[in-house]
Amino acid sequence: MGEKSTVINTASRPNIILILADDYGIMDSQAYAHKFSGANRSEMFYETPNIDRLVREGTAFSQAYANQLCSPTRASIMTGKYASRLGFTTAMPLRETYYNQNLPIPDGYYAHDVLEHKDNILIEQALNNATSNSAVPTGNPYDNGRDELSIAEALKDYHSAFIGKWHIGGFGAQGYQPADQGFEPLAWFDAGGSVYYDWKKSWDNKTKTRFPKMPQEHSEIGDSGQETNEDYLTDDLTVQALNYVDERSKLKGQPFFLYFSHFAIHSPYQGKEDEIAYFENKPTKGWNGHKDPVYASMIKSLDRSVGKILKKLEETGLDENTLVIFMSDNGGIDSKITPKGDGTDNSPFLGGKACVTEGGIRVPLIFRWKGKIKEGQWVDVPVDCTDIYPTILEASGYDSKAIIQTNKLDGESILPLLSDPKNIKKGYSKETHFWHYPFNVIYNSPYEPYALTPHSAIRDGDYKLIFDWYGRFHLYNIKEDPFEKNDLATTKTVLREALFKKLMDWLKINVEERYWPTLNPDYNPANEERKVPFLDLFTHYMKE
Repeated sequence: MGEKSTVINTASRPNIILILADDYGIMDSQAYAHKFSGANRSEMFYETPNIDRLVREGTAFSQAYANQLCSPTRASIMTGKYASRLGFTTAMPLRETYYNQNLPIPDGYYAHDVLEHKDNILIEQALNNATSNSAVPTGNPYDNGRDELSIAEALKDYHSAFIGKWHIGGFGAQGYQPADQGFEPLAWFDAGGSVYYDWKKSWDNKTKTRFPKMPQEHSEIGDSGQETNEDYLTDDLTVQALNYVDERSKLKGQPFFLYFSHFAIHSPYQGKEDEIAYFENKPTKGWNGHKDPVYASMIKSLDRSVGKILKKLEETGLDENTLVIFMSDNGGIDSKITPKGDGTDNSPFLGGKACVTEGGIRVPLIFRWKGKIKEGQWVDVPVDCTDIYPTILEASGYDSKAIIQTNKLDGESILPLLSDPKNIKKGYSKETHFWHYPFNVIYNSPYEPYALTPHSAIRDGDYKLIFDWYGRFHLYNIKEDPFEKNDLATTKTVLREALFKKLMDWLKINVEERYWPTLNPDYNPANEERKVPFLDLFTHYMKE
């Protein structure tokens, strides 16, 4: 489990509640939508009074980055490392792995690498997909000596509990679930999505029906936890979280860390009937492309959950010393590029989930710590999801810099930015951020009406370079052009090439080759539907 952490400050150590929303877009919160559009909240379709309260009573980040999909972000939060370093290059429904098929593991591969993951894309593809890891190593015998120090293990004298979506455990693999990463599992499911009604039979199913060859007695896909008498998933998980806070409030001397990982607002889109009816008839339906009453009702349930957590903290007296963090795991599913046209609309940001444009990776991030963090301020410094781990450690009195060094983390504490939002003192020094998504995806590209090709990206200072492995570049000054309207790739060629080299050098050092896309030997350029020909810009890097 890596090197342990050392406590250097035990005074006023806070309880910590990390609330992670799923597929929640940068424009899905009224406070964020107001920040970026200037529109009044009364004009908007979605309603987020409690998430807006977090913004009002805490500090919000305007340039916080997740990954383009959920499992990579969850792996980064759990370890403080870039997901692609761990082999988490995508998020998947249940997929066959070497482990769950009880197959020999090829040299250089990992037991929980998937055998194959691809969408049903009918047009010609110049590139074949990479593979992806599906489980964060825990020191299990299948890990061949690999073991990540999880955030819960690093908080060694905290009581850590987990609720909700896991999706980093190898699809129910024994030894890779919340309890194996230092958490008390309250209610959890190791999958990408869940139905919101009648979910318990799936969560509690221990049979190996899906993967009968798994070398374990039963599936460890999940556990629905306590009976709450709630029939809607978001409400049920919220009650279980409230009960946990109640229990911990009666215990003195040991702070707690609650990682509350919502399924909301991931598909399937299922809301509560009365709220769906309310939004169906709301006059502002259609604002900024936000028009789905079911989606709006699911946001309402998520927001209500946040409000109940805040109310419980007040009722128990824990409000004075509890750090609440709210974040989304990736950008919203943008209805303009999804095959079914469902989801939200991230406008004026470009793209959505599965894209490395801002709409796919820029997410809400809010910190609220009563009396410790200034209220109502915004931080415009770019940060990313690898920073959550060391930030929580530092807030909890641990020597985050020591554990960053000994465990080779990519994250850096953003706690200094909460008191110095313009980073005048340079307390946060990270200026470079990386993304890697080596898959052809059924979602349309935000640049053309064709399936997404593999993409990687680097943000270095104000500039972000997107490398489309098909052989194209996009370059933006994100500080001046957050909505990615002015592509500089053909004018700032020296900067483009410098950033490309920096990105590829980083990939070579940090991302194993099986997690890179490869040339498709069956590709026929004559059948290419795109307007520009494929250009191989990467295989020479693999040979150097």
